Amino acid sequence: MTSDRSLPIIEFFDTDISKEENLIISGLNLSIFRGDFIYLLGRVGSGKTSIIKSIIAETPIKSGRAKVAGFNLENIKERDIPFLRRRIGVVFQDFQLLTDRSVYENLRFVLQATGWTKNNEIDNVIRERLESVDMLRKSHKMPHQLSGGEQQRVAIARALLNNPEIILADEPTGNLDSETAGEIMDLLINIHKLYEPAILLVTHNRSLMKRYPGRVLLCENMNCREIELSQEIDFSQLLDLW
Repeated sequence: MTSDRSLPIIEFFDTDISKEENLIISGLNLSIFRGDFIYLLGRVGSGKTSIIKSIIAETPIKSGRAKVAGFNLENIKERDIPFLRRRIGVVFQDFQLLTDRSVYENLRFVLQATGWTKNNEIDNVIRERLESVDMLRKSHKMPHQLSGGEQQRVAIARALLNNPEIILADEPTGNLDSETAGEIMDLLINIHKLYEPAILLVTHNRSLMKRYPGRVLLCENMNCREIELSQEIDFSQLLDLW
């Protein structure tokens, strides 16, 4: 864990992000600290997903500098990528649970894949994380037996397994109705208060952003910049995003 909270947990300096040979984001400058809550906005194809993929070292950095959780992304070694990813929890729009095993076994699979070997420690962590998202009583259920909101709760528990310093949430409420979306956001806010990770959340949900203020990054025209906001978000400048 990064001990000095005055230092960024995610830092990009004059970074270009490309997909294959196509430049997606040019000259990205960004600092995110432990405990930050940040929305990432932009049209489809504006580079939001590319930024997320670069943070987890799936998309390589070809120019500029980038550092995440103490790892330099521009020269990270293949063998170090799993250690970087243990410091990051990822929540997807479509949940991405393994359909052939129970909630409990979904989480057990992740822990074993990231090096946990002691059964009692595995069991304690799974129970604690499922309890934190109010899903412990359904640990025996299969994913298809759960509602969308319940599946996303399990996905959030999965993201928390290794006590990450960073949570990347890629439209976590995109497949949910408004009431359930609010419940999932309440859960993420509670997790943010309890564990104090940096949370970078991709969303197009205006009402959620009004209800839960945070820093806002806008991706457009191959750039990603922070929008300065007062207490009330002015969505007039963002209407073309929805």
